[in-house]
Amino acid sequence: MNRETSIHSSDTLVVVDRARRRRQILIGAGIALVLLIVVLLVVMSRSASDKAAQKAAAAGAGQIPTVSVVIPGESQVGREVVASGPLAAKRDQPVGIAGSGGRVIRVVADAGSWVRAGQVLAVVDRSVETQQAAQLAAQVEAAKANAALAQANYDRAIALQGRGFVSKAEIDSKRAERDSANAQVRVAQAQLGATRAQIGRLNVVAPTAGLILARSVEVGQIVSPGSGALFRMAEGGQMEMRAQLSQQDLASVHVGLIAKVTPVGSDRSFTGTVWQVAPVIDPQSRLGDVRIALPFDPAMRPGGFAEARITAGTTTAPELPQSAVLSDEKGNYVYVINAKSEVERRDIKIGTVNDTGVTIASGLKGNEAVVLSAGPFLNPGQKVNPRREAAR
Repeated sequence: MNRETSIHSSDTLVVVDRARRRRQILIGAGIALVLLIVVLLVVMSRSASDKAAQKAAAAGAGQIPTVSVVIPGESQVGREVVASGPLAAKRDQPVGIAGSGGRVIRVVADAGSWVRAGQVLAVVDRSVETQQAAQLAAQVEAAKANAALAQANYDRAIALQGRGFVSKAEIDSKRAERDSANAQVRVAQAQLGATRAQIGRLNVVAPTAGLILARSVEVGQIVSPGSGALFRMAEGGQMEMRAQLSQQDLASVHVGLIAKVTPVGSDRSFTGTVWQVAPVIDPQSRLGDVRIALPFDPAMRPGGFAEARITAGTTTAPELPQSAVLSDEKGNYVYVINAKSEVERRDIKIGTVNDTGVTIASGLKGNEAVVLSAGPFLNPGQKVNPRREAAR
């Protein structure tokens, strides 16, 4: 009996174990089916999204932007050469002492003063020279007295010679004494004149009329011919700008051209005239000086910097509105539309800029279709629909 019970229990355990395994297999299959369904849903969703994106991209690619273009052509425009350089006196005159020098006792002119030709600018002590001049003046008077006496003795000897009281040799001696006395007068007068001239040269005087630019002397200062310039003057107050131009621009500039000069920091422009063009070019900088004469004005300060615009005739060149010209780190450029209606970048060099537009010095022939104003929103190679507008 025990054996039958044992066999029955063993069969029961086998059945239960098989039922458990069957249930686990069914659960695993159900989980796998659920995961497969989820994966299929994700794949289908992504496929639908990709198709929608492709459709949107295709729709976007079909929208070609319309841009306004202009064909500038060529026109006669004023050629203007722009340059910069320092301001200076047209004739910068250093004024020093011409005499032996001494101690300065008075200065009668200062920087910014207008003076006339020959006007005294500074006076040097002349007490010693004055005494020497007085001494020489007395010597002149003494020499004149001796000459008068010698003349009287000669006249008397001539009167006595007719009576036979004076020999010819004595007459010759009296004549020599008279001539010597007259020569002494002339020597004394020359010495006096030289001393007075030296006294006059102790004054520092203006060589011409003009404007005092700088003063470097004070009362009590000891000056001499080696002291250098005590004053600097601008002859007639005339100023100039020394514009520096490249070799190419220099070739188009000549004496007599009109120039507009604007000092740095000033909103005023002054009209000047080119009065000298450098005959040589600096081998280091490859620049040449053009000197522009300017009338005096307080805004014209020598040593300052200015910009000059020289009108150098007319030239034929394309002209564009300012909105068509772009710039970046590589320089100035415009966008042109080629025969395939594609955007192309074209590097240019700007000439003059004024209220009417921008003159293109190089980079365009004038027959190109140039994008008028939508340049910042375009890219090279992009397809566009060009719409031509009349040149402005």
